Amino acid sequence: MQTFVQAVILGVLTGGLYALMASGLTLVFGIMRVINVAQGAFVILAAYLSYSLFGHLGLDPFLSILLLMPAMFVAGVLTQLVFVRSLRGEHASEMSLLVTWALALGIEGLLSIGYKTTVRATNTGYANKSWTLGSYRFSEPRVYGFAASVVILLGLYSLLRFTRFGRSIRAVVQNPTSARLLGVNERLVSALGFGIGAATAAAAGALYGIVYPFNPGSHYDLISRLLSIIVLGGLGSVGGAVLAAMLLGVTESVVAVEYSPTWASMSFFAILILVLLVRPQGFFGLRERVL
Repeated sequence: MQTFVQAVILGVLTGGLYALMASGLTLVFGIMRVINVAQGAFVILAAYLSYSLFGHLGLDPFLSILLLMPAMFVAGVLTQLVFVRSLRGEHASEMSLLVTWALALGIEGLLSIGYKTTVRATNTGYANKSWTLGSYRFSEPRVYGFAASVVILLGLYSLLRFTRFGRSIRAVVQNPTSARLLGVNERLVSALGFGIGAATAAAAGALYGIVYPFNPGSHYDLISRLLSIIVLGGLGSVGGAVLAAMLLGVTESVVAVEYSPTWASMSFFAILILVLLVRPQGFFGLRERVL
């Protein structure tokens, strides 16, 4: 029983980080109907930038978030304006997959040139420390990362729920045509929404680097997990993405500890298939719920 509870704790802490990564991805889809397959590459790019800031300037990864989020927000807005906005026609969604995939490969190539393919990790002074509470251990970087993820997700929730811009985003997600008729600037909302998605990837990347080792190709594994999360949660639903991310984290952790790490990822995909057979739109369908 103790092992099971420890695995659940680890899974919840991991799920918080997955939720932060997936929230930006599902938000972009909800606004633009675009699946940004470069989201995983954005996360790894931020992990490298945080790694460099720590290595050269001694800037703690949690402090680097304050620099990386606005920087990648701007980069995300520019990416949407330059590469995504120009896509038009009935095949725009399919073309966006190719464009963002090309962007992901470009980021991977640049990172491979700049950092080589060596596996890196942001080894802070607390990277290998843990706390003990009774019979249970809590990894310090995972706890800090979970707390930071919760704070950022609450900030995102507040932005979407309680601001005029957030109401514009939700209007576009729920009914783009009606939003345009009501005077919502869909192009502006799309650009800023893409920037928010990149900003969440920036924060997640800084946190990812202190928990997991990474290399330029790590985005392949990440994007497969993130796509599964947003499909299970319901495309366009931030709340659904958070729930699915927690399920992924707990499932992988429990199966890895109780059975075998080999079956960890497969177990989540099995749950994904079973849920979609019963509920094809995921936990929260796009038209049913936004948050």
